[in-house]
Amino acid sequence: MPTSPFRPQSAIDRLVMGLDVPTVREAEDLVKQTQGTVGVYKIGMELQFAGGLELARDLAADGHKIFLDVKLHDIDNTITRAVRNVAQMGVTFMTVHAYPKTMRAALKALEDRPDKLCILGVTVLTSMDEQDLLAAGYKGPLADTVEMRARDAKAAGLGGIVCAATEAQRMRPVLGDELVMVTPGIRPAGHAAGDQKRVMTPADAIKAGSDYLVVGRPLNQAKDPRATAVGIVSEIESAL
Repeated sequence: MPTSPFRPQSAIDRLVMGLDVPTVREAEDLVKQTQGTVGVYKIGMELQFAGGLELARDLAADGHKIFLDVKLHDIDNTITRAVRNVAQMGVTFMTVHAYPKTMRAALKALEDRPDKLCILGVTVLTSMDEQDLLAAGYKGPLADTVEMRARDAKAAGLGGIVCAATEAQRMRPVLGDELVMVTPGIRPAGHAAGDQKRVMTPADAIKAGSDYLVVGRPLNQAKDPRATAVGIVSEIESAL
């Protein structure tokens, strides 16, 4: 099977910085401080509702790789039309929830240009554990649910999945080289887990098979975000 065109080429490529801040100005400052040391900038819901969509367009136009973390899940027609609009923004990655109908509807928007945008299927949020899944009505080990959704994403033809690095080693053989694996909940040694329940260090995540590492608070709350990014990239290089 062909290798994904969205696979990272360098250690810097693999570092995704979560711009999880409340204002566009703060996000722009973080980009200025870290550009050249970060491969991808992720814009999530907090920033999206404060002008982050326009920022995503602007950063993409300036040559930055942008990960629009929208986690879409809706009726098929709405998903297809929404993804069609996202594809015009110039971003590199976006997320949908890894439900088969949702993923198929998202891909319908890219029938003519499947390489224009990497759609990622979110399997199980890294803030959830076994008890959270049970409370939501899912039975069986959490890793089994992640694998089921990873297989569904591959069958649908998605560009990759989002899962915790704790499941990366098990998912790598499932995905092969056709899909990329993006793992949030990355915490360099000495950093608190916060509300994340399934976390891993950058080096361990790379060794487990992760392609892209999403780092939020340890970077955007650092006293020196640039130095912190350089340190994480160095750890990634050592693990590779």
